[in-house]
Amino acid sequence: MTDAEWQAIEPVMPRPAWLHGNGGRPEKYCRRLIVDAIRYVVDNGCKWRNLPADFPPWRTVHAIFTRWWQDGDLYVLHNDPREHVRLAEGRQTEPSAGIIDSQSLRAAETVATDSRGYDAAKKVQGRKRHVIVDTLGLLLVVIVTAAGVQDRDGAKPALERLRDWYERISPIWAGSAYAGKLVTWAKKHVRRTLEIVKRSDDVSGFVVLPRRWVVERTLSWICQRRRCVRDYERLSEHHEAMVLWAMIILMGRRLARSASPESP
Repeated sequence: MTDAEWQAIEPVMPRPAWLHGNGGRPEKYCRRLIVDAIRYVVDNGCKWRNLPADFPPWRTVHAIFTRWWQDGDLYVLHNDPREHVRLAEGRQTEPSAGIIDSQSLRAAETVATDSRGYDAAKKVQGRKRHVIVDTLGLLLVVIVTAAGVQDRDGAKPALERLRDWYERISPIWAGSAYAGKLVTWAKKHVRRTLEIVKRSDDVSGFVVLPRRWVVERTLSWICQRRRCVRDYERLSEHHEAMVLWAMIILMGRRLARSASPESP
């Protein structure tokens, strides 16, 4: 990270227990070095064991990566920069609309058999990530399932999580794969309006669809990080964490550019 990126995320970094007098030994390695090591894995897609010697031991880095995810600290590290990016774009901190979509990924041999499946439509053996983003393309919710899970079924837990975390969001735009009973279910159970953006039958080839292109762009942003191009994680929860880190990298760079005195 650059100094500007570190200044953007350092205030929301998880604080170790010993700083609050809750016991434990002081941490041996600098927090910035730990974050750099995690970002290196996410961005370059290497194995944890292949971390360069300039970083702390891989077991230490992986343990902190796991602890931040399990304790919920990673969501704080992700959501706070998102609010600052929205403010910099002239928006309110909490979004009022969202877009949902899914993406199937090929799974490596390290992915557990019981958490992978086959997406017959995309002809992909692996997992599927269901994402909901705001109108700027910033991530709100991500859930990882087996690739064989239908979009409508994977959308239900994602919409429930969206309801629990964000009160203002409605409507939610979606593709034709989410049409049908899911629209009624969303209205009844999560009290959210699901609006289907359909592709015109009169058009052939690639077409930019209103609203839906925003979430497609977000999926391409996530795939810029090599660890997210395929699914290498034993646990699906760890792939969710990798997606959050991919967006943290993106938002940290945006905040660093906006804070630079040379930026317009």
